[in-house]
Amino acid sequence: MTSLLILVIVALLGIAVWQLTKIFDLTNSKLNVGNEYESEIATDKDNNINGYLMFGFLAFIYIFTIYSCVKWGYFPLLNNSASEHGNDVDQLMWITLVVIFLVQIVTQFLLHYFAFKYRGNKNRKAIFFADNDRLEFIWTIIPVIVLAGLILYGLYAWNNIMHYDEEEEVLYVEVYAKQFGWDIRYSGDDNVLGKANVRFIEGVNAVGVDMADPNAQDDILAKELHLPVGKKVVLKMRSQDVLHSAYLPHFRAQMNCIPGMVTQFIMTPTVTTTKMRDREEVINRVNKINEARNKHSKKLIEKGEPGLEPYVFDYILLCNKICGRSHYNMQAKVVVESEKDFNKWLSEQQTLGKQVAEEKAAAKAPKVEAQSAKPEQANETEMAVDSTAVVAQVIK
Repeated sequence: MTSLLILVIVALLGIAVWQLTKIFDLTNSKLNVGNEYESEIATDKDNNINGYLMFGFLAFIYIFTIYSCVKWGYFPLLNNSASEHGNDVDQLMWITLVVIFLVQIVTQFLLHYFAFKYRGNKNRKAIFFADNDRLEFIWTIIPVIVLAGLILYGLYAWNNIMHYDEEEEVLYVEVYAKQFGWDIRYSGDDNVLGKANVRFIEGVNAVGVDMADPNAQDDILAKELHLPVGKKVVLKMRSQDVLHSAYLPHFRAQMNCIPGMVTQFIMTPTVTTTKMRDREEVINRVNKINEARNKHSKKLIEKGEPGLEPYVFDYILLCNKICGRSHYNMQAKVVVESEKDFNKWLSEQQTLGKQVAEEKAAAKAPKVEAQSAKPEQANETEMAVDSTAVVAQVIK
């Protein structure tokens, strides 16, 4: 950090010296208008050079854009979605990108073309007019129509994603955010999440469930988000401390987790973790990642340090808000499986009511032992006193 600061200071000093040199040259130069080499007024030759350079820069922009698309044109979040609504989100993103790309091509061409066509010329005088209602209407109405279309389509897609019938069979799951990790709460057999508040956080009750609520007894806490494939899931989201954002990139799902309120997102997973791992595109990406990890592992092993383990694809839950120092590492594993495997996994988990009861029993157990030990100590003391008294009587 210190080296970077020194480099910045040196660069700024260099710029300052350069600007001072220019000022010195301006104050000491003889501005002879007839001499185009000593004059500070741009000549036709200067304007022609700048005009052609503008066209050259336009060509550079187009060539670099094409090269970037060919070289780095992998869009992992614009296809291969793992949720029912993901295709709608991908389609919206593609439409937006195409519109932006076309607008960029046209506007950049017009910008550089007009800079060349109307470059300075001593035989040409610029035409000035204060306003033009027709031009202003055209360049206002076109963006309005395009943006309105994108916004209306986005609202339509959003309403379809977030709508569900309360009588519909859904799975309720809570995603609880805190610096810097995630806790997952399942609604149990009754499919109703118990009430919760941060004031109830204690021991194993890490998300502040109100254990006085009958619906809370069968709730289940976990560190991994397991979801059944093909079933609609309502994710209820809370935050313990600061603003977080639950981001499930493979499912095209994101929602802010706000302290003091409950937000939600509805989605239906469509691809299990196993099937996603078997897709050719995912296999190729995993192989590339492991190639890079293997190279780094060899360097670590040469230093006597343990190598990196091979990367295995998993769905992931991330925080998409900068929430603190360890924000980058705030993630949780997501597993999408068949409903049979999901129910089997869920049945193996211990309910929160049982965990809290066991915790309370364990907390009381040491006190009982301590109380039972006190009478024994008292008896030993009494016996010692009595024996001393007997000895004293004998001596007398």
